Amino acid sequence: MDGAVAIVLAAGRGERMDTTLPKALVPFGGATIVGRAVELASAASVSIVVVAPPGWEAEVHRAVDGFGVDAVVAGGETRQASVRAGLAAVAPDVGRILCHDAARPLASPELFSRALEALEGWDGVVPVLRVMDTVKRVQDGRIEGTEPRAGLALAQTPQAFTSAALRDAHERAAAAGFEGSDDALLLERAGYRVRAIDGERTNLKITTAEDLRLAEALAR
Repeated sequence: MDGAVAIVLAAGRGERMDTTLPKALVPFGGATIVGRAVELASAASVSIVVVAPPGWEAEVHRAVDGFGVDAVVAGGETRQASVRAGLAAVAPDVGRILCHDAARPLASPELFSRALEALEGWDGVVPVLRVMDTVKRVQDGRIEGTEPRAGLALAQTPQAFTSAALRDAHERAAAAGFEGSDDALLLERAGYRVRAIDGERTNLKITTAEDLRLAEALAR
């Protein structure tokens, strides 16, 4: 995995967690959410840059101490700005970059490895879960229609990219004032080729206190 860096995004405040701490520093699995995410990422033998909430860099640094983190940097007002802050800390000669949300602290080291391996011949790789449930379009509590689920999938992280494509896609988005919900969207918008691979059912995203309880149960 030479020349690969994982940017672990931990700058979110976690307003829906009902806590005074940033979400990344909430206790989880005997450590913290960000500590567990970085621990699993480091097991995939990649270098790591962590993006922390502004003003909380020291606390995040302590939470990830011992996992060979190269740098802890302050994030921005948006996820996209935080990725750009992480990119600024990655050496220009690094060929492959993983973007991973710390809010997914159960992503296995194997998923990091599979994403990087699948990048061969592509510009980006996204782990996805096929949609199994019937999808309804809802407006103001009323069902407006049913969407065909064939071809639909739910995106996860870590997402893997060639450094050149990721940097270019972010530069184009910034120049256009475009904000995307994930990095793969920026590559899609810029015309790059993005591959889907199988994600992990246990790789859930912690957004609410209920999610945290479920993730803790899975971690045990």
